[in-house]
Amino acid sequence: MLFWLTEFSDGGDAFNLFRYITFRAGGAFLTALIFGFLFGPPLINVLRKRQGKGQPIRADGPEGHFAKAGTPTMGGLLIIGALVTSTLLWARLDNPFVWMVLFVTIAYAAIGFADDYAKVSKQNTAGVSGKVRLLLGFVIAGIAGFWAAAYHPDDLSYRVAFPIFKDTLVYLGYFFVPFAMIVIVGAANAVNLTDGLDGLAIMPVMIATSTLGVIAYAVGRVDFTEYLDVHYVPGTGEILIFAAGVVGGGLGFLWYNAPPAAVFMGDTGSLALGGALGAIAVATKHEVVLAIVGGLFVVEALSVIIQVLYFKQTGKRVFLMAPIHHHYEKKGWAEPTIVIRFWIISLILAIIGLATLKVR
Repeated sequence: MLFWLTEFSDGGDAFNLFRYITFRAGGAFLTALIFGFLFGPPLINVLRKRQGKGQPIRADGPEGHFAKAGTPTMGGLLIIGALVTSTLLWARLDNPFVWMVLFVTIAYAAIGFADDYAKVSKQNTAGVSGKVRLLLGFVIAGIAGFWAAAYHPDDLSYRVAFPIFKDTLVYLGYFFVPFAMIVIVGAANAVNLTDGLDGLAIMPVMIATSTLGVIAYAVGRVDFTEYLDVHYVPGTGEILIFAAGVVGGGLGFLWYNAPPAAVFMGDTGSLALGGALGAIAVATKHEVVLAIVGGLFVVEALSVIIQVLYFKQTGKRVFLMAPIHHHYEKKGWAEPTIVIRFWIISLILAIIGLATLKVR
């Protein structure tokens, strides 16, 4: 919205700063961060009063989690509020990719909110039916897939790009939409599965989002794409502002989610942020890179899939408990040890993902 202030600029005044995506990204980061610090305490107090017993704890979960009973959930509202406010304030509102990513984020937040509300109100870990959640998730992702393809350049639309191999494009036609649906829904549920320890999910989300934000900025500039030898997707640079809002809002949330957590993110935040990661990847034509940058989320999801399939076939378990972070809890690792080591892994994967931008 503030981009409109450039209409008052003659090219040599302070209003001219609003033309620069990097300046507005910095503004979005600070706005989201301040939002988190200002509204964090009152939101937590409201959630604590409204929820009473807080998020229900799994009876078959790690023993240490019973000490967390009474901690309120739906803290993702703080992150979503921060990033939506900062994006609307600092991004160009005539950019279709910004609205596509916001649409996915808010829609998935609504699904997560309904699930969290069902869990808290019934004091049951079941929540909304998994089939209903998946169905709604796929519908939203399908809309986003068509949305992105409609605004991609003709030579990239309905195609899948691969890192490093710029000349390799696979034309999927309308099958691109199911592909985009799998990417977005998969990312949303993978982040959701990762959100099981205090601070575990939010930092990898910030790392992955900031990485994809940098990629979005790079592929949105024709001069950068020529130098980095990647595909040019006009308009995606504005996504950097959304990514900055995620990082600012995420840090504001982490202030209260650091062990011992005063509030949990809940499905409200994890589904929304995971969906946002998938949407950014689809918008920037970096779906494959998301699997690298978000490799931690991939491993968490795979650990659950492997555990379920192996148990159905043999009646035995591969891991002591899935997702895999619970496996390490069962092995006796301290929660902060698991969290910080997973953060380090996420940072390493992000660096590898960024390295795909420059291969010459």
